[in-house]
Amino acid sequence: VQLVESGGGLVQAGDSLRLSCATSGSGFRFNVMGWYRQAPGKQRELVASIYSGGGNTRYLESVNGRFTISRDNAKNTIYLQMNSLKPEDTAVYYCKAEIIYPSNSYYQGEYDYWGQGTEVTVSS
Repeated sequence: VQLVESGGGLVQAGDSLRLSCATSGSGFRFNVMGWYRQAPGKQRELVASIYSGGGNTRYLESVNGRFTISRDNAKNTIYLQMNSLKPEDTAVYYCKAEIIYPSNSYYQGEYDYWGQGTEVTVSS
């Protein structure tokens, strides 16, 4: 399983960015996918997540109303639309996938995979 993020960059406060996380692999199903971020000197935190079943979403309080997580099942890709960016949103953003291999699979079980991260810098 590979996760490849893209879409980060340097923007000004108030601008928008859309991050993408393309996944590859087969023989499994997705349980939850999410975006995390880690700012310098801080712990990694969950920004937004989306469940594969009903598509339920969760957001970090500080981004609620500004960020939107979505998925394209046909492309096995999730997105994070970030609007009204603030300097405090500056961080490396990581995509995480929780996947499940079925009981008849050699890899039976649940696994977490992370992308390599994409940097987002918001200047004031």
